Amino acid sequence: MKVLNEMKLSFMSKSVNEGFARGAVSAFLMQLDPTVTQLADIKTAVSEAVTNCIVHAYPDGAGMIYITAKIAEEGKFIVSVRDKGCGIADVKQAMEPLFTTGGEERAGLGFAVMQSFTDRIRVTSKPGRGTTVTMVKQLKKDE
Repeated sequence: MKVLNEMKLSFMSKSVNEGFARGAVSAFLMQLDPTVTQLADIKTAVSEAVTNCIVHAYPDGAGMIYITAKIAEEGKFIVSVRDKGCGIADVKQAMEPLFTTGGEERAGLGFAVMQSFTDRIRVTSKPGRGTTVTMVKQLKKDE
């Protein structure tokens, strides 16, 4: 897979930055001329990934969130959202719908939402070292 363009972004895990992250990734994605539905899908998936970092990664305060977005050949869009927070002890369990460590006010649907709006998702995590969520969306073939 040949990467045609790439951007990197980092910001503090504060809720006010969720919209910024969504907007920045969307602006980068626009060069692929996505449909309104494709754009909304990516924005929603990024929003969920960033919100997971804000809510779960740094329970004792704010830390950094890192986003890498890539445009590859044949219209493939890859976005990774990474933190260096507390990590996830059991990724498989965390990806189960309705599972949450965020208390009663959380629905536990973040990973399910990300899965439903992307073609592929991979979650890697190490307790005490952080989590990376990589999502892939096929937008269009090169013409």
